[in-house]
Amino acid sequence: MSAERPSLPPVRLNSEAELARDALAAPLFVRAVRLARWAGPVTRVGAGGELLEAHLPAAAEHLGLPADEDGAAYASEAWRLAVDTGLIDVTDPEEEDAEGTASAGENLGLLTGGSPQDVLSIWLDGLDAVHADATAPVLDDFADLVGEDGSIDFDALDWDPEAEAEFLDGVLGNLYLLTLADNGAGEGPVPLPALAASMIVPDDMGEPTDDILEQVSEAMMRLDDQFRLLEPIGIVEYRPVDEALMVEEGEAPDTVAGDEDDVTRYGMVKLTPLGLYGVRARMLEAGVDAPAVGDLAGKGADALLDGIAHYPESAARAEVKLWLAGYADGAVSAAAELLAAARGADEGGPLRRLQCQQALALAGREAEPAVRAVLGDQELGGLARVWLAEHGAADVPAPPEDMIFWLAIDTIAAHLDADGELDELQGLIEGLSAQHSGFFDEVWRVDHPATADVLEAMGRLHSDKKAAKDARKAAFKARSRAGR
Repeated sequence: MSAERPSLPPVRLNSEAELARDALAAPLFVRAVRLARWAGPVTRVGAGGELLEAHLPAAAEHLGLPADEDGAAYASEAWRLAVDTGLIDVTDPEEEDAEGTASAGENLGLLTGGSPQDVLSIWLDGLDAVHADATAPVLDDFADLVGEDGSIDFDALDWDPEAEAEFLDGVLGNLYLLTLADNGAGEGPVPLPALAASMIVPDDMGEPTDDILEQVSEAMMRLDDQFRLLEPIGIVEYRPVDEALMVEEGEAPDTVAGDEDDVTRYGMVKLTPLGLYGVRARMLEAGVDAPAVGDLAGKGADALLDGIAHYPESAARAEVKLWLAGYADGAVSAAAELLAAARGADEGGPLRRLQCQQALALAGREAEPAVRAVLGDQELGGLARVWLAEHGAADVPAPPEDMIFWLAIDTIAAHLDADGELDELQGLIEGLSAQHSGFFDEVWRVDHPATADVLEAMGRLHSDKKAAKDARKAAFKARSRAGR
């Protein structure tokens, strides 16, 4: 069976130590930590753990914020994060109208005395809290929602918390994918209109309708608010929408298009290295297959070869290097395990052998004894000879003719499974078939499970009409020989 393709390309994350330093430097997290160290016996909280209004000016002053409404809001936000992440413990009041108390939480000590994993775990709790704030309803007129008895009419909000969270996670997922696009070449900022459109505009739609454009504009403005909230926790770098584009305060821009030079005025967003880590953690928790380079280190060679089967080349090389570096028994044992894992007549066997050959290229000349040990193996002898020749080894025995043809079929089958570039595949097919006179007269006899499928592909892809016809005839013979 062919290796299962991951739903996302592998991400290269910074080390946990680097990510922990980034987390500790996130502005909102910095404020939360400072308030956790500031809180003392006289600090009082309300029934929900919120810092009492009377304490907000002092909290803002401690954070170096202005003693105005904005400063109080920032202080309140940081306090909530400190409570949500266990940096502050609050004791609820015993009586309804009484005040609770606050003290440093157990997690505060972990920020200095714990491991990078401890820091990142606390930061992820903070990310969850900020994410929840970002998807909370926008209350333009809260008074209209409060009934005569003081209860809140949540139905009147027209707010679906699951749908809101799913939309923001979808946006972050698209941003994550765009960041990893083209093997990391998409690491620049993404225009907010493009990100909003990726969630709204159907893939098969040509010119967007006015209704769709209006939905994109509304999504942009909601995302503008959300990214402003998310930036201080450190997951994105965000350039907000230019307020001059607003028709009126709180309204969407009158268009989502504009001069190419003006695209940045509509908002630009970029995931930080910490953001890649945080978004991936949320996706993993949701059950999404989101691999990272280094996931396979310490696992068996079979897991390595299957895991990197559909990785981009540079990511596969990085994964193999980490795997080899962590292999305690040396290059010969590592090469022997790779070769053993490459065997098999199953559908995924050809691609495993191709990945094995590429992995062995990184193992160095020290692997030669293990490679020579499989020279007589029908499945591995061909790639062993290729490896030895590429490394300038002496006394490499010539392969028997049936091994040459078997290796040609196996190599083409691997590249077909890998879904590589069509031009490269076509060049490989034409190059291998041209190396042997009468190739199609002989190759149909090869005892390989992919022979007929490979020959049919050669018949479709070979640019020479006569060779393509010969390949189709050979495919028919191969199927007849196999009784299919």
